[in-house]
Amino acid sequence: MTTTVTDLYPSRGATEVSVPRQDPVVWGAAGTPGPIPATGLQSFERDGFLAIEQLITDDEVAVYHQELERLIADPAIRADERSIIEPKSKEIRSVFEVHRISEVFAKLVRDERVVGRARQILGSDVYVHQSRINVKPGFGASGFYWHSDFETWHAEDGLPNMRTVSVSIALTENHDTNGGLMIMPGSHRTFLGCAGSTPKDNYKQSLQTQDAGTPSDEALTKMASEYGIKLFTGKAGSATWFDCNCMHGSGDNITPFPRSNVFIVFNSVENEAVEPFAAPIRRPEFIGARDFTPVR
Repeated sequence: MTTTVTDLYPSRGATEVSVPRQDPVVWGAAGTPGPIPATGLQSFERDGFLAIEQLITDDEVAVYHQELERLIADPAIRADERSIIEPKSKEIRSVFEVHRISEVFAKLVRDERVVGRARQILGSDVYVHQSRINVKPGFGASGFYWHSDFETWHAEDGLPNMRTVSVSIALTENHDTNGGLMIMPGSHRTFLGCAGSTPKDNYKQSLQTQDAGTPSDEALTKMASEYGIKLFTGKAGSATWFDCNCMHGSGDNITPFPRSNVFIVFNSVENEAVEPFAAPIRRPEFIGARDFTPVR
């Protein structure tokens, strides 16, 4: 029997819409034990993100960075559909489902410093909705335009509620000049439903250059004026946790200095994906998982 799920966040219609968030930000009860102190949870609730100066050690960074380099140098990985190639330079931009490709990154997902924070924020067991390494080589790697991840994960993957959190862990230094992550603090409290329908197999285009699910200039100007923009920098080993509905993006990297990060998306096991809310078909499972097995 098919269960009907109410669409709390309409998007991809004829017009752009803005609605208040209908879900909690921090789902865990106050005082829930975990790696994040109470002040950190309060900061996450307020801003939609939490920056950590050193999540993993320098020695661990070396191991993960070496594994990243091994993966992107492997011709079999390059030929895999889970690898996304830069349109201009033809270098690897991202490798998806990296926790299934690499046992090294699988161990990182299971690390209590990582998954423990996700459980604490989401108030439940969690599974990996998506994982990838993002490789931004110097001299022209393209950025990611402004967007809310939840808008896409809701519209195209079928996540019903905002009970999903991402972590970006730096494997190279994130300077203020090499295409770092930018977030509008507080933007997670408003859902922006984008205008325009979703083309079939939209993911093939959107993973290189985003089109569907892109906010209007007018909406972005209004949000940036209200919330401001925070640019995240930090040494290798630092991390940024951010809510699924944060308006965020990153610029091109035209410096000589690469910016490489491992990116893990945790979703609550109580928020399993259903059918897409605003797309003709599901995206492939390496982008939007359908295996809801909790991380152990």
